[in-house]
Amino acid sequence: MIKAQQSKQKNNVENTPIKLSVVVPVFNELENVGFLIEEIQATLNNIVSYEMIFIDDCSDDGTFEELIMIKNKVKTLRVLSHKRRSGQSAAVRSGVKAARGTLVATLDGDGQNNPSDIPSLLSAYEDPTNVASNVMICGQRANRRDSFIKRLSSRIANRIRSSLLGDSALDSGCGLKLFSVDDFMELPSFDHMHRFLPALVIRSGGKVISIKVSHRSRERGKSKYGVFDRLWVGIFDLFGMVWLKCRSINPEVNESR
Repeated sequence: MIKAQQSKQKNNVENTPIKLSVVVPVFNELENVGFLIEEIQATLNNIVSYEMIFIDDCSDDGTFEELIMIKNKVKTLRVLSHKRRSGQSAAVRSGVKAARGTLVATLDGDGQNNPSDIPSLLSAYEDPTNVASNVMICGQRANRRDSFIKRLSSRIANRIRSSLLGDSALDSGCGLKLFSVDDFMELPSFDHMHRFLPALVIRSGGKVISIKVSHRSRERGKSKYGVFDRLWVGIFDLFGMVWLKCRSINPEVNESR
C-alpha cells in the first residue's frame, strides 16, 4: 500500500505541467550545488511550477554523487551527466533539450548568480508591453564581485563584441538568462555558443532585453577559467560569430490566402 502511494506521488510529480526549467551546468562544484539547490527552491516554491536540471560535465570531485544524493530527497531536481567532458555550451544545450518546461532560466553553478533574480527575468519576459515573439532576457551584473582585472577584461570584451555583432547585450557573460525552449532549439549549436546567445537570438530575428541583476563573490570552490584562457578563446569565437552573422538567412515570409 505504501509503495503504491509513493509510486502515485512520483507519477503526479512527473505529470505536473511545468512552466520553468532551471538549467545549471556544473563542473567540480561539490561545495556549491547543495546551497544553490536550496536557494532555487526558496525562490521558486509557490511562485511558478518548475524543475531544476543540473548537468554534470564529468566532474571528478564528487559533484555528481552529491547531486544524486540530493535528488533522492528533492523531487523537483533532475540530474544529467555527460559521458565525456564537453564544455559549458554543450551542458546548457543538453539541459534545454531535456527540459519539460516551456521556458528555461540558466545560471552558473559557481554560486555567483543569485537565483532570487529569476522572478525578475520571468516578469520581464511576460511583460504585456513586450510584443516580440522571440525574446531573450539577459541579466546584467550590477556591482560585480570579481577582481579588477576580470572586470576590466570583461568590459573591454563586451564593447568589442557589441560593436562587431550589434547584439545589444550589455553583459553577455552573465549566466542568468531566460528564453523559450523552442526559440533556443532553433539556434545553431557550436562550442562556446553560450557566450554569444544574445547575438544568435538577434540573428534569428529575435529581441534581447537586459535587466540588472545582483552578483556575488565566489565563496566556495575554484574558478575554472583564467583571464587569458577566455581572451584567446573569445577572440577566435568572435571571428566565427562575425562570419556566421554575415551569412544569416532570415527572410520574412508571407502566406497567401
